[in-house]
Amino acid sequence: MNTIRVVIFDDSNSIREAISLLIDSNEEFVLGGSYADATHCIEVLEVDPPDVVLMDIDMPEVTGIQAVQQIHSHFPAIPIIMLTVFDHQDKVFESLCAGAVGYLLKNTPPARLLEAIREVYEGGAPMTPSIARKVMLHFQRNETITASEDYHLSPREKEVLTHLVNGLSYKMVAAQMGITYETVRTHSKKIYDKLHVSSMTEAVVKTINQRLLGFL
Repeated sequence: MNTIRVVIFDDSNSIREAISLLIDSNEEFVLGGSYADATHCIEVLEVDPPDVVLMDIDMPEVTGIQAVQQIHSHFPAIPIIMLTVFDHQDKVFESLCAGAVGYLLKNTPPARLLEAIREVYEGGAPMTPSIARKVMLHFQRNETITASEDYHLSPREKEVLTHLVNGLSYKMVAAQMGITYETVRTHSKKIYDKLHVSSMTEAVVKTINQRLLGFL
């Protein structure tokens, strides 16, 4: 099994220490670095690019959202999860528009955080359920609706997509549908291919914008 290399940017010493201990205690993950600010994030990642970045929002000098923009511009293949106390809608969408692919609150249980890191590494877009609902409401209220296309999603793929749009993790979808984690991953990859997207964030946007599942 390949280990997933994680880098943390957070100005809270206690948060960095807690996440570092969590990662170090699991052989599936390895800590690639832990930093109190993102001022030199590009230089840091150039030395040894990680598989996943965990990013706080409220940091001195360079904010987490500014750092995400920089990282996404230089390293578009590195997935970034926002890990923050902010659940305000503007922060959520600034982060996603900047290039983050996941958004979790800091009260996320440790096991769920590790699952989210694994999930984003495999192409998913983990979000705290309340954040996923904000995403849906945002596009319901603000996006221009475009004509829906027929993407030939199977009933099973539509069911998986519905759960993912509602903020469920791969593991939760598997439990809800009575299928394996790997089967959810397989369905997700097929959904990406059929929707012509490369991330769950893009899939959510297209799903809501084109009313693919009857949303709106």
